[in-house]
Amino acid sequence: MNSRTIQIVKATAPILQKHSEAIGKRFYQLLFGSHPELYNLFNQTNQRRGIQQKALAHSVYAAGEHIDNLDAIRPIITRIAHKHRAIGVVPEQYPIVGENLIQAVHDVLGNQVNAEILEAWSEAYQYLSDLFMKIERELYEQAESQPGGWSGFRDFVVDRKVKESDVITSFYLKPADGKEIASYLPGQYLTLRARIPGEKYEHIRHYSLSDVPDKDYYRITVKREDAHHGNPPGIVSNYLHHQINEGDLLAFSAPAGDFVLNTDDPAPLVLISGGVGLTPLMSMLKTTAERQPERKVTFIHAAINGNVHAMKDEVSRLANENPNIKSYVCYEKPTEKDRQAGSFDKEGFIDRSWLESILPHADGMFYFCGPLPFMKAIYRGLLEMEIPKKRIHFEAFSPISVLDEKPAEVIPAR
Repeated sequence: MNSRTIQIVKATAPILQKHSEAIGKRFYQLLFGSHPELYNLFNQTNQRRGIQQKALAHSVYAAGEHIDNLDAIRPIITRIAHKHRAIGVVPEQYPIVGENLIQAVHDVLGNQVNAEILEAWSEAYQYLSDLFMKIERELYEQAESQPGGWSGFRDFVVDRKVKESDVITSFYLKPADGKEIASYLPGQYLTLRARIPGEKYEHIRHYSLSDVPDKDYYRITVKREDAHHGNPPGIVSNYLHHQINEGDLLAFSAPAGDFVLNTDDPAPLVLISGGVGLTPLMSMLKTTAERQPERKVTFIHAAINGNVHAMKDEVSRLANENPNIKSYVCYEKPTEKDRQAGSFDKEGFIDRSWLESILPHADGMFYFCGPLPFMKAIYRGLLEMEIPKKRIHFEAFSPISVLDEKPAEVIPAR
């Protein structure tokens, strides 16, 4: 891109940010109106809740703001590219998205933008598209060429279905063709393509792998999302919990994701999870226990109470077997049974003073995952503890995964 294009894009990015929600809404109206088949690629629950629109708007603004230095948003680019590969985005879809995005900007901003501004953003979009297509082409080749790899979606049999808590269930998956399956890095996920009876379109969801790599099965662990606070129940999670049984077939694309554990690093490891956010961290914990038993690990999990706390016995067993693993539990609202059993270490929220008291190696590597408010608070808390950003790694189960850095003392344990 020439300097004039870069100048225009950077200068107008704040305007797009100001109207980002309206642009996001208009974009999806145009996109689905002209190409309804793309409903198959998007999370319709997130659409109804407005999450997808906000994620799009944030990505567009971030790209514009850093168009002359994309390394500054490399983590966002990499994360999006992994998700695109996982759901099956193809090069032919990029022009469709671009046309509708530029049209949405024009429709929302009206006389605030002229032909030169729209042309500059069109050029910027093409520049970014070329970058994404290059990265995704490499990811597709890697997924297919690796031992046990495959392209597209592959059928798996639900070999076992195990209830982990009142709202969380694990699914053990074996390939229907009986052939080898690809390895993965601790922290990565599988992507499900669900064809649900009565649903007009397919539904695609990402579910973290929650076990050690290189088994003859995959394990995903899924929370059932019930209706709450005006939000609808999760279509796919309820389908898996209530309609899928052992012996049924499910289709998945090959493992993907950039939130991964560095298994070559001997530094102390701190894993902090909230709710079902423990799933990728379970893979990290179990892999470390098996392959780096000498590595010191602190595993901290926050849940509402013991009824919804998944895999507690599994974590306790690992901690009992390995003196280098320390496990701590925080319950926001423990039950009477929890109190009688003494099954938690802290009541209420994770706060900074408690976090500091149980971390003998604050010089380690930090990985955390959970609901977005929980993650934001954990992130701010770690920064206040002066943990360098280069030692902080996170994954959010949301299209919006950028955490702010405002001061925070209390870390909600939801």
